[in-house]
Order: sequence, then structure tokens, then C-alpha cells
Amino acid sequence: MTTAAVVTLVVAALIVAAAALGLLRVIFHLVAVRRSLAALEGGVEVIAAKTSTVPTVLPSVNSSLQPVRDFCESI
Repeated sequence: MTTAAVVTLVVAALIVAAAALGLLRVIFHLVAVRRSLAALEGGVEVIAAKTSTVPTVLPSVNSSLQPVRDFCESI
């Protein structure tokens, strides 16, 4: 093989290796983002559960306050 062919093959191998390294870094970053999003999703679900809407609790509160309402109306 001539020197030009060897140099061309070496340069091509370096370009392919650089592209492969870049793709591996992208893969590792995407895996890290996926882990972060999974943790964030779990946190959002906990927040949503702790901040449930008032209408689910409101009927029981109203029934507990019925004696107070009756007393206030009697005055």
C-alpha cells in the first residue's frame, strides 16, 4: 500500500472513532436525563397526591360542621 492510502485509512479511522466517542457521550447523557426525569416524575406524583383537590374532602367537612350551622341559625 502506498503512504497516501495508509494516511487516508488512519484519518478515516480517527474520524470514525471521534464520531463513535461523541455518540457514546450522547448515550450516557440521555441515560442520565432519563434517570433524572424518572425521579422528577416520582416527585410530581407525590406532590399531586399531597395536594389533592378540596372537593374530595369538602362533603365530610360540611357534615362535621352541620351542628355549628344549626346552632348559628337558631340564634
